[in-house]
Amino acid sequence: QVQLVESGGGLVQPGGSLRLSCAASGFRFENYWMYWVRQAPGRGLEWVSYIDPNGIEYYEDSVRGRLTISRDNRWSRLYLEMNSLKSEETAVYYCAKDRALYTKVDYAPPEGQGTQVTVSS
Repeated sequence: QVQLVESGGGLVQPGGSLRLSCAASGFRFENYWMYWVRQAPGRGLEWVSYIDPNGIEYYEDSVRGRLTISRDNRWSRLYLEMNSLKSEETAVYYCAKDRALYTKVDYAPPEGQGTQVTVSS
């Protein structure tokens, strides 16, 4: 059974930083592309970053240079370092696995509860 447990969210002022973590189990983590996606109030899911099994990183244009995705395949962990946060980035953040093994197709619907990130003064 796939389990993805996110943590690390919280309340931060604009310009602040947070580090999100995701603990994965129930599947061969090291063989999947992994994503961070978010859902802002009243909006749908949007991806912000993804990483291939070897650690090559990809970012949505608005977050490039401020967010850093990483993974630890030994411990089945996914991370998102977030800097210079903006108020419009207030959202629930989820980690998600790809729908496919070994290749990139698209993220599967998030399995976890997500972690709330609130950027406000």
